[in-house]
Amino acid sequence: MSERFYITTPIYYVNDMPHIGHIYTTVMADIFARYKRLTGAEVRFLTGTDEHGQKIEKAAASQGIEPIQLADRVVARYHSLWKTLEISHDDFIRTSEDRHKRGVTEIIRRITAAGDIYEGEYEGWYLAADEAFIPDSQVKDGHDIESGRAVERLSEPSYFFRLSAYQEPLLRWYRENPDCIRPRTRYNEVLSFVEGGLRDLSISRTSLKWGVPYPGDEEHVVYVWLDALTNYISALGFGNDNEGPFEKFWPASMHLMGKDILRFHCVYWPAFLMSAGLPLPKQVFGHGWWLRDEAKMSKSIGNVVRPDYLIERFSADALRYFLAREMTFGQDASFSDEAFLERFNADLANALGNTASRTLSMTGRYLDSKVPAVSGNGPVPAAAAAAVASYLEHMEDCEPHRALEGAWQLLKAIDVHIQEQQPWARAKEGDAGRAALENTLYVSLEGLRITALMIEPFMPAIAKNLRHQLGVDDMPRNLGDATSWGGLAEGTAIGKTEPLFPRVDIKAYLKEVQMDTEKEATPKAAEDDLLSIDEFFKTKLVVGTIREAAQVPKSKKLVQLKVDLGEPKLRQLVAGIAERYEAEDLVGRQIVVVANLKPAKLMGVESQGMLLAANLEGAPFLLSPDAEVPPGTVVS
Repeated sequence: MSERFYITTPIYYVNDMPHIGHIYTTVMADIFARYKRLTGAEVRFLTGTDEHGQKIEKAAASQGIEPIQLADRVVARYHSLWKTLEISHDDFIRTSEDRHKRGVTEIIRRITAAGDIYEGEYEGWYLAADEAFIPDSQVKDGHDIESGRAVERLSEPSYFFRLSAYQEPLLRWYRENPDCIRPRTRYNEVLSFVEGGLRDLSISRTSLKWGVPYPGDEEHVVYVWLDALTNYISALGFGNDNEGPFEKFWPASMHLMGKDILRFHCVYWPAFLMSAGLPLPKQVFGHGWWLRDEAKMSKSIGNVVRPDYLIERFSADALRYFLAREMTFGQDASFSDEAFLERFNADLANALGNTASRTLSMTGRYLDSKVPAVSGNGPVPAAAAAAVASYLEHMEDCEPHRALEGAWQLLKAIDVHIQEQQPWARAKEGDAGRAALENTLYVSLEGLRITALMIEPFMPAIAKNLRHQLGVDDMPRNLGDATSWGGLAEGTAIGKTEPLFPRVDIKAYLKEVQMDTEKEATPKAAEDDLLSIDEFFKTKLVVGTIREAAQVPKSKKLVQLKVDLGEPKLRQLVAGIAERYEAEDLVGRQIVVVANLKPAKLMGVESQGMLLAANLEGAPFLLSPDAEVPPGTVVS
């Protein structure tokens, strides 16, 4: 029986659009899923969205829509992005689905039957940003010490889970299964946390309605983390009449996530499963954070990298490669456009693209586009065997960045061999140089075929393109027999040679996107002050609807606005229009907003954009469409 491999991402909260952090987790899960398929494993790959909780309820209410409408909008964006990135998930679970609600009901039934749930009253600090209760020791001046976010004091009836009863069983699980949490630093953190003692956990809320109704008591909804974590089994059919793939794929081979939610998955989740009498996941892997300006990327901070421009300009595969290669899996890494571009040129355009282009072009020019006789002479076959062995070892050990190093060592061996043998010189020697010419090109072509197999989990579209150019579309694709030397048959016709990754002028690109920090400020002639059409279109103008308005305290001119721009959250703007407009008269009015300005503070209040107004003798006149249009409509 073949290996079964069940890998999951966390389900992503629908309070904002996906950014580079979501993409990284999902791309890495996809890489492992694709890798395992190529080794012959039977794979199940799950991702999805977490759609319940206080933040969603509040965000939807502020926009005058139902929570499910907000969720649907964001979920559509996930589906579109995962398609663009060629994410090969087998299932996409939404916590608003009935199949998920049935799974939650069933796990609560089992935990209740085990005697691990009781009724009580909860009073404590609640961090809405994380949908988590936090201890008094973690609160100072009404804020969570770790995140700096505001917390609120809650007191309400609640059902409690006897988490404290599972301290010793959890510690025993950790110690008997030292690889159940990776990397080791995360394992040590969780072990230390649990050794410090566990308190019983509130698992229901009465102060909100958007969630899974608590079984038998619909005055309560299920606490969002018990709800959310159950997705990993509800997606397999747990709790449904037909349990589908649950018996086949559970327990999970790997829960993959960012390190910030590791505690929920390594403490709460296994305790819930123990109580319900269900097997525990084999491994929980908490990867690092992508940092920008030495700070964790966060939508609340506003320093996230949106992927769209990188994908549109350089391809989804280029982004996938960078994410996998740049970060030591499990540690933090810094994202910069310069680092992306340098890797693009060095690794993709040069090492991969140029090596493939040279080899294929010379095959077309000197050998009439036909693969020569099979050869195993020279250093390349040994380099290929070493690269495959290194690649497999590091992929199995969850070191994808090092697996790619192995593949690129093979590319280097091919390039060095070409430089040493100089097939262009052998071609000029006629029959005397024919054998050396054919040998050099065969081992280079065969090395590229094996490279295409190794890069497929990371860059599926490029791997397919390379195989097509090599003329091996119909050859077996696996990381077993197909990686053996000599698979490329004599006489195979290569396809049309096209560049895989054209080289980028880094300096010109950074200037184009206004990121060239070395750009010198020079005096400009009057005509240089004119904008090009490309420069104009860098300004994002959209129509917004004002939902809330209030005068900024101690200011005669400033009004604080909450504006609907068709985004999951209302955008806060501060505008100097109070002397002409009463705040209450602005609610419901449509305006035009510059939506891609850096945030700025006016009188201590952050403004996340700028509205447009005509100025007549110092008096502002707001610009509006002449008929109502949906918020977020682009002005062009």
